[in-house]
Amino acid sequence: MFPANLPTSWWPKIEATIGSTFCTKGNTTAILMADTQSVSHDDVVVCVCGGKEYKARDAIDAALFRGEVQAPWTEFLRRVEAEKRAEELELEFDDDAIDEAAESFRYQHDLITAEETEQWLSARGLTLDDFSDYLARQYWHGTLDEEIEPEDVDFTSAPPELRELFSLELLLSGELNRLTTQLMWRLAALASNTKENPEAIEAERQKFFGRTKIGAGELSGWWNRIGRHEQWFDEMLATEAAYCQRCEALLDPQARKKELAMLRIPLTRLEAEVIELESPDAAREALFCIREDGMSMEEVAAEGRYPFRRTAFLQENVPSELQQKFLSVAVGDVLDPLPRGEGFELYRITRKVEPQLDDPSVQQRIDQRLVARHFSELTSKYVEPRLPAFVSVE
Repeated sequence: MFPANLPTSWWPKIEATIGSTFCTKGNTTAILMADTQSVSHDDVVVCVCGGKEYKARDAIDAALFRGEVQAPWTEFLRRVEAEKRAEELELEFDDDAIDEAAESFRYQHDLITAEETEQWLSARGLTLDDFSDYLARQYWHGTLDEEIEPEDVDFTSAPPELRELFSLELLLSGELNRLTTQLMWRLAALASNTKENPEAIEAERQKFFGRTKIGAGELSGWWNRIGRHEQWFDEMLATEAAYCQRCEALLDPQARKKELAMLRIPLTRLEAEVIELESPDAAREALFCIREDGMSMEEVAAEGRYPFRRTAFLQENVPSELQQKFLSVAVGDVLDPLPRGEGFELYRITRKVEPQLDDPSVQQRIDQRLVARHFSELTSKYVEPRLPAFVSVE
């Protein structure tokens, strides 16, 4: 069923986005979609390794073992609580919000046609009810004015229906793809491991106790609450140990140095002063004052009462069509006015900082690239992905 407060004016917008079929029964409009049946979202198969199928639940529980579930779980509870609060207050949706949300969803997932959208949902065992409820939770979480504090519900003790809804949320947001990738990397590391390392496994056991704050005597109670057993827990320890051993061997100083040379330009940090202007004429006048009259950016902004800010960003984050402009500009120079929304922006580059390995953020980015490349190759040998890739045009 659709949420009780979802207006019928939203349904044609959903239909336009999803490509569903309408049918009318009396005064009730129902939305149907062919070949999509409601299934347990925990049972969606995400990958296969060594002839064994791994499902959405396996990816989520593996993330729980690693301590990576709490953040998305808390955000999910906030969205659920926001929707509940909106129903209590009998609030009404903004009639245009579904159009924007649905279009954003299609754009983010690169879904051009109705058929592609239907296939995207069907491949994940999702229905239109699932999709509309997801949009409703997103809407109320983003628009409800009051501060939303969710109930303090621990994931391991949550009712099955709430955890099932959480699985749906991960599927629609694309977060499940990230968790699945992490699981596949570890399965591949274990599958390629020719010799078990008891010391590494014991180290992972102690890490688990440290991050969960539970003792050895509470361990069986913990895995029982999520419907698991000792064999599963031992597999998690083994996969994590194999994965960490691979990473340690991979992330040596020479590999990092070589990767840094390849990423020198993309990871160069630019610092700039920025003025926001409302028209081409205002932008040209401000540029003239800076270049010809020698005024500072801050003086021009103050005189014209324009918004002024200082900012920093990486070269790789500059839009592709502007990459060459920012690459060629010298420190101290002002770029020609750049369109931004309905107005324009002036940038003056104040500093360019080449990346260094002693910068933690730079090393983290390099390590991420090294790990992703290595495990993508390793996974292709040992693991068969089943969950269609999450596509984003961002």
